[in-house]
Amino acid sequence: MPAGIHVDHVAVVVPDIEAALQFWRDGLGLPVDRVEEIPSQQASVAFLPAGESEIELVRPTAADSGTGRFLAKRGPGVHHICFRVNDLTEMLAHLKSMGIRLINEQPVPGADGKRLAFIHPESASGVLVELYELPADRAR
Repeated sequence: MPAGIHVDHVAVVVPDIEAALQFWRDGLGLPVDRVEEIPSQQASVAFLPAGESEIELVRPTAADSGTGRFLAKRGPGVHHICFRVNDLTEMLAHLKSMGIRLINEQPVPGADGKRLAFIHPESASGVLVELYELPADRAR
């Protein structure tokens, strides 16, 4: 089995980042590292470090985006859990050999040089799971 897996972040879809920060920042005391517009994902994202992981508050900027459809159908809530892995290609091969349903059978490019892939919720107890790998020069 592949080694080196760490919870990187939990993404929460929200209709309004400022309103959501009343709980996450003001209530729990999590600091806001930054808020970014991410055009490729049609979203605005607030990044809140929480120990060695992060909470990402994701506000869709387009109703027809994946997170926009999620928000319209389910309302605000947990969208996915992301795990950082040491070797994404190895992990995907391992999961595929087990019959796990993959949304991305091969890694796709992500922000900041990351490679990522998603696992279908059918194979993960109803949870959308993201896996990502840092570029070799930034591996932890």
